[in-house]
Order: sequence, then structure tokens, then C-alpha cells
Amino acid sequence: MDKFVIRGGNPLLGTIKISGAKNSALPCMAAAILTEDEVILENIPQVQDIETERKLLVSMGAEVELGYGRAQHRTSIRCAVLSDPVAKYEIVKTMRASSLVLGPLIARTGMARVAMPGGCAIGGRPIDLHIKGLEAMGATITQEHGYLEARAERLKGAHIVFDKITVTGTEDLLMAAALAEGESLFENCAREPEVTDLVALLNAMGAQIEGAGTSTIRIKGVAKLHGARHRINPDRIEAGTFLIAGAITGGDLNIDCCNPEHLGALLGKLEQCGVKLDVGKENVRVHSGGKLQAADISTEEYPGFPTDMQAQFMTLLTQAEGTSVVTENIFENRFMHVGELNRMGANISVSGRTATIRGGAQLQSAAVMCSDLRASAALVLAALVADGESILDRVYHMDRGYEHMEEKLRGVGAQIRRMGDVFGKK
Repeated sequence: MDKFVIRGGNPLLGTIKISGAKNSALPCMAAAILTEDEVILENIPQVQDIETERKLLVSMGAEVELGYGRAQHRTSIRCAVLSDPVAKYEIVKTMRASSLVLGPLIARTGMARVAMPGGCAIGGRPIDLHIKGLEAMGATITQEHGYLEARAERLKGAHIVFDKITVTGTEDLLMAAALAEGESLFENCAREPEVTDLVALLNAMGAQIEGAGTSTIRIKGVAKLHGARHRINPDRIEAGTFLIAGAITGGDLNIDCCNPEHLGALLGKLEQCGVKLDVGKENVRVHSGGKLQAADISTEEYPGFPTDMQAQFMTLLTQAEGTSVVTENIFENRFMHVGELNRMGANISVSGRTATIRGGAQLQSAAVMCSDLRASAALVLAALVADGESILDRVYHMDRGYEHMEEKLRGVGAQIRRMGDVFGKK
């Protein structure tokens, strides 16, 4: 099992290029199910979740080609025949996004068998909103042996009001509604850039969808969709993680190929902490503005402060002067990094959904365990400023969502190395 060894204390200097967004690429790959034609996606990140989704589509009968050489971030998907519309547990057990194929499979083939989703242990992501929506569109859904089985002759347009904001629920039902008969009206939709990205692809494929990026989306169902070429959005969470890396190490980093418009809530909080930012059209430069100041954050749906940046920002707050309070409103189990940060010398106490950080502690190197994707990133950031050499175990969580993280960090002066098992197999 791979580990990172990180020696802290180096300010990061230089430029980091941001990869495509995993959370945009996954639903866009699922959208290829909706047509027999070829869908070409560019700016696809090379991360483990993408490889898992590729295996999933191939297991259903799709042809998926991942580019190589200069086209290594491009993939072409052709779902001419879907001989086996099943999302098998062995494939999807490590990935949350398995539920994203439910809507497109029913819309295209009239039936789907999907294993209940797996992924990070940060809390429940109930699939009941997907089920409720598909049932409103005329699907019959049963659950047995850990699988959801759904059937429908042809889905019908429906008026759906989401009980709570759900990104994957919005995406899943949008794909289903694109091929449904008649019009659909969705209210209380997720407004994330990843939803807008998916809608851009669907419309390029011939769908008729209006209102992406707002809480109300209208979909006029069409009989057939065709192939398209689409470029995936830059990853706002990767961009945010590296912005914090620049700020916490007192470096001078240019975060390039990103979309600063998607980073509003994070940039505002960084400035509140005293971080100096120069915001361009497709880049943000972060440089040391002296001592960091405490700030409170509360995670919310987009355009609020993202839950996927909470752990990384908490690491930054351990280095800020004063006391900060972090409130996690999206997931109930998203403070698993706190124990590991405290082992490195942080002073963080948790009560329910609130964490109190008493900042200004010099972090010490330690052997720590990565528990989920964003907690892993938080521990990398902590190790970058810790005194001595830290060992991070279970970095496979990191590989699910960050493309070549250690190489990008090494390129700007971090002392970081990936190691396999120290002694190898017996």
C-alpha cells in the first residue's frame, strides 16, 4: 500500500496547472450512455475514479478509449450496444458516483441494475432522492441483495421538487429527463459548476435544457440524442487545495488553468485570513501576506463554502493566530482528519457538527492515516509545514481524486516522495 513521505518547511514557489474536474468528468462519462454515437471528452483527469467508471462502462458493453501521448487527457466513449445494463458491486464499491448511471440506463434501455454506492466514509449520501424522482417519472424500482432494479417503458416528464439539494440526484434525473416524453420541471436543484458542465454536454448532444446554474431547471424531453465533443471544467477543489498549499507554506504560487469564478467563497475566506491573492481570468496567484488570521467557516451548497474544502481549510486555520470555528452542514461524518491533525500537534476540539481550532501551533511530523479523499489532502498540507518528516499511509484515497499530486508539489519545491511497502511482500 503506497505511502507519502513528506519533509515540511519549504515554501512552494512556481506554477501548478489544474486538471479537469473529476466531479464533472464522472457524470459526463455517464451521459454517453444516452446515445449510440461517440462522445469525446477532453481535459479528463487521470485519477482512479475515472478508471473505475471506464471499467463500469466497458462491463456494460461500451467501447471506451482513453487517449495517450499528447491526447492523454481525452477519452472517447461509444455506447452503441449496452448488452449488460448492470453496475456491478465489484466495480462500484470504491466509488460514490455509481448512482449516476441509474437515470441514463433506464432512459436509454428501459431497465437498470445498480449496486448501492460505495466510496468515502464521510457519511450517507442517500439515494432515495434519485429513486423518488425516477418513480415520479414512471419507473418501477425494487431493492434486493444490495442492488436497485429499475424498469420503465419510457420515462415521462415530471415536476420534481427536491427535498434537499443533491448534486448527483440533480445530475442523474437531468440525464433521465433528457430522453423522457414531455417536459420536466425541477425545483431546488443543485447549482454547482459540475451540474452546469453536464448540462452543457447534454445540450451539445441535442438535449433541450434551460436554467442550469439556478435552482429551477426546465427540460424538454427529446426522442434521441447524438454524439458530441466537450471539454471538462477545471477542478475547483484541486485549485483550492493548491491555493491553500501556497498560503500555508508562505510561498508564491501561480495556480493556472483554473476558473476563479468557481472559487468565490474560498477566495473570500482566504483574504479574510490575510492571504494575498492576485486573481486573473484563468489563474490565481497566492503569496505570503505575513501572519495568517483566524476565520470562521460554515459549509454550504454552492455558491457557499464547499464541504470538499473544509478539511484543507481547517489545516490552514491551525496555522492562523486566534480561534476559528468550522461548522460542517453537508456530511455528518466529515471530521475524521481532526484526530490525525491533533496527533501532529494541532489543537482542535469537536462537538457535533462544529470544530473549534485554536491556531498558531507549530505542527510536528508524525505517521498519520488517510481516511478519505479530502482528509488526505488536509494531511498533505499539514505535513508541508510540519517540523520533520511525516509518513502518510493509505494515499490510495488521494489517487481517487487528485492527478499526480506528489509530482505537482515536487515541481514547486515540496519535499515529497511516494513509497510502496517499505519491506515489500514477504
